[in-house]
Amino acid sequence: MSNREVYTVRIEPVGIEMEVQEDETVLDAAFRQGIALMHGCKEGQCGSCKAVVTEGDVYDDVELLKYSTFALPDMERETNHVLLCRTQLFSDITIELLNYDEDLLSRSIPVGEVAGTIGSITELTGDIVRLDINIGRPFRFWAGQYVDINIIGRSITRAYSMANSPDEDSRQLSFIIKKYPDGAFSSLLDNQLHEGDDVSVNGPFGTCFRREEHKGTMVLVGGGSGMSPLWSILHDQLRDDPSRRIFFFYGARTRGDLFYLDEFAQLAEAHASFTFIPALSEASDTDDWNGESGYIHEVLARHLAELDMDEDGDAFTCGPPPMIDAVLPVLQMNGVEPDRIYFDKFTPSVAGSGVSKPVDAGPVPAGLVLEPP
Repeated sequence: MSNREVYTVRIEPVGIEMEVQEDETVLDAAFRQGIALMHGCKEGQCGSCKAVVTEGDVYDDVELLKYSTFALPDMERETNHVLLCRTQLFSDITIELLNYDEDLLSRSIPVGEVAGTIGSITELTGDIVRLDINIGRPFRFWAGQYVDINIIGRSITRAYSMANSPDEDSRQLSFIIKKYPDGAFSSLLDNQLHEGDDVSVNGPFGTCFRREEHKGTMVLVGGGSGMSPLWSILHDQLRDDPSRRIFFFYGARTRGDLFYLDEFAQLAEAHASFTFIPALSEASDTDDWNGESGYIHEVLARHLAELDMDEDGDAFTCGPPPMIDAVLPVLQMNGVEPDRIYFDKFTPSVAGSGVSKPVDAGPVPAGLVLEPP
């Protein structure tokens, strides 16, 4: 076993070599050096960063931190598979990526931390707010990515997607967040976090971001706080190329769960290529609603059946896991290529090691669909 504190990992088939410190995971080392590998939860739960060790001993040269056997079954562990977010090294090794995106690698942004303070907290619906954080310097990210927000002095960290579009001169980050009564972070948004409170922001993370070279029809599908990255992607696209055809589908239960309706109307009036299609799954007589009704994947299916999706089009879907699981096959059955579908599942965190309960919904995992679900 080597006594060195820094090791080299060679990443195939992309031919990249990088250094990994003894006390960090391979994925964290990649983040630190600006090498954008496929990833999702960063906690050994989703399998997005799975790879195969092709040179090196997976028992003597590698240590895996605690992970879920759902993400890495024992049978795969025995055939040299590892999760890069859980992999620490004791020697030089070579790995082969199972999932990789050359476009993602070309857009790498080194992960960094920046200090900030709470700016404003604005109520959008009964359980969704917009949080603005003032930061000390401009922060680079791609539209659709997320960061880890840490509340200083409380040992609370949660992942949230930016709602604002990237701006090299901006010193503010915005987030659309769903509040949970037992949320370690989100429950504090009810009068427990205040303007000026210290936070730090670490990132950017995530692969569900806008690809500037795609020029065909863009389809956005969201629900709940999944609006956050889609709002960023939408405004980034309109600023870059407002002529691109965009359809934005957003699902809610009742009319009271919708927000930004005036802003969407203004965008549609200003851009003939943009269409916003909200839908209510539990509309009542008191909602005074004459728009689309039903679950958002049903509404999406009806509209996509009438659209001619071009080969250069793509789709982004962000929201709760059941919505994502229902939307993905609809997109593929209606002509959206699997490698042009990007998604974030906003999954509630699990509190403690006992009974699981929803606390704070964040983007876990974020991913690129590489094969039909």
